[in-house]
Parts: sequence; C-alpha cells; structure tokens
Amino acid sequence: MKPRFRSYDAGALSLPRRHQLLLGAVSPRPIAFVSTVSAEGVRNLAPFSWFNVFSNRPPIVGFSPALRPQDGSAKDTLRNVEAVPEAVVNIANYPMVQQMALTSAPFAPDVDEFAKSGLTPLPSEVVRPARVAESPVQLECKVLDIIRFGDWGGAGNLILAEVVRIHVHESVFEDEEKGTLDPWKLDPIGRLGKIWYTRAREGLFQLPNPPSAQILGWEGLPEWIRRSDVLTGNDLAQLAQVTERPSLTEAKAWEGWEEVKVLLVEYEDDAALLRRKIQELARRYLHQGRVREAWMVLEGYALRKGPER
Repeated sequence: MKPRFRSYDAGALSLPRRHQLLLGAVSPRPIAFVSTVSAEGVRNLAPFSWFNVFSNRPPIVGFSPALRPQDGSAKDTLRNVEAVPEAVVNIANYPMVQQMALTSAPFAPDVDEFAKSGLTPLPSEVVRPARVAESPVQLECKVLDIIRFGDWGGAGNLILAEVVRIHVHESVFEDEEKGTLDPWKLDPIGRLGKIWYTRAREGLFQLPNPPSAQILGWEGLPEWIRRSDVLTGNDLAQLAQVTERPSLTEAKAWEGWEEVKVLLVEYEDDAALLRRKIQELARRYLHQGRVREAWMVLEGYALRKGPER
C-alpha cells in the first residue's frame, strides 16, 4: 500500500502554514520563561518554546525570539538583550502556567510584566534581570551571541547564553548530592502546536493566549481576591486575563443561581465559611473554563458584602 504522505516545498508554504507544520511536528518543546531588563531598567518576562540546552562545558542554553510576522519588528526580549546582554531562564512548571501565559500578551515596552503577571521578582546574584521566585529552577545567563536568520517577519534570532549561576528549589531534588531532579516534583510543561501544551505528569491541555494587552492584569484584581487562600496563582491569572469585570447587572444575577442559593442558606450564619465556599465555587468554575461565571460569583459576593467590590 502506498504511504499516505503529504509532501511540501518548505520554501513555497505560507508563513502560518509552515509555522504550524514545524511546531506541531517538533513537540513537545521545553519552555524558557525568560527574564530580561531594558536599558531603562524595565523588567520583562516572556515564554519561548524555541529553547533547549546545547552544551555542558561550557554550559550553554539557547532560545529564539522570532521577529513579529506582521511587520518584522523585534520583540522586547531581543531588544533588551541587545542593550543589556544578560537574562534569566526560568523553568516554567504547571503551578505557574497561567501566570506565564499572561506575559505573552503584547504589552508595551514600558510595562513591568512582573507586576502584570503577579509573579515575584527575586534579585539575581550575577546578572541584572530578576529571577522568578515561583520557578523551581532559575538559570542566570550571560548572552554570548545572537545568530540572526533574517530581518523579515517570522525570522528567528537564536540567542546563545552561558549559564553562570544555577538556582534549584530544594523541593524538586530527587538526589541533591548527584544533582538529579525529580520530574514529578518539578512538574514541567511543554509546548505543542497551536494552543496545545503538555504537563509531564498528566498529559495534554489547552492554554489560549491572552486576548490583548488590555487585559486587567494582576494589579486589576481586587485586593480581597488577590489575598485569597483558596484561589491559586493559576486561578488568579485566569481572572486577570479578562478585559473587563462583570457589570453590576451581571454581578446581581449570581444570587439566582441554584448552587449559590444553597451556599447562602447553608452558611448564612458563618460569614468566614461562606466567603471560603464562594471562592471554592469560583475556583471550580475556573477549572471548568467558565471564567465569566467565576467572576460573577466573586463580584456578586463582593456586591452583597458592600465595601469589598
């Protein structure tokens, strides 16, 4: 039987089609969550799945920011390492994946993406860019070379950097003396084609990009929601990816939901427990992809309480 292959002249394919074929085939790819700083001192964060380790002696990693396909302009990371040739490659894992995704929104160069994502900057010991405290492994790097593959949209720019300092959270070691890490504890993620990702511990999941740079961001979340001991960083990042909070009309509608009615009756005399149960319900909605409903529950509760909204 004749093999059923579809063959293509790579040079003749459109940019989007070739992009999807290559990235769908070469997968899963590890993700470098790269921290850089501009000449003006603005902190930037960006995830790159065109990333790997290429040498142990010397220790070299590489990642490749492509020029924007629309106009061939350089992304902030590339401009930053040209001005300040240092970076931190933070290894992204599942507990921080939603906050990582927030940083892929097309924010302006003067926006501090640590503030937008709610991630914690940790001072580096050798380089100027900050580390991401939530990342289980952080590699402080000095940029050695930038290999440019063109000056047109979609062209990659391979940044080769020497690792000068390695930080590993003690919780992810399998054997600290040997330097081996436990992949189950590390819980790394990888990128496939389109919006598909993989979690080493469990398999595939989808993670859409933020809709625009106009998202609320971490600083747009009410303080009482940010302080929640129920909602995780991933949960809060999902809430932060909306472009607007529910209207008053939407917020008032929550009390008519059957699940909410049960909670309001059952915990009427225990304000602290009601607050927790409302947040647990919102979290359940978030895990079902029902972000708007989660917002409505939280905002409706705050509206009922008064000052928290």
